[in-house]
Amino acid sequence: MGFREDALRARQAGLAAARAGRPATACPRFNDPRLTAAWVRGYAAAARPEQ
Repeated sequence: MGFREDALRARQAGLAAARAGRPATACPRFNDPRLTAAWVRGYAAAARPEQ
């Protein structure tokens, strides 16, 4: 699997974690810091209040 697919899955996992009410500290440990960034972006997108 390539990086793009991994990043998409990490972002979707971050979205799911935020929607489930898990804390941001529940971020899994990725070997690639770019995947951690993708997870955090997903989490932030779901946790952001609607405007």
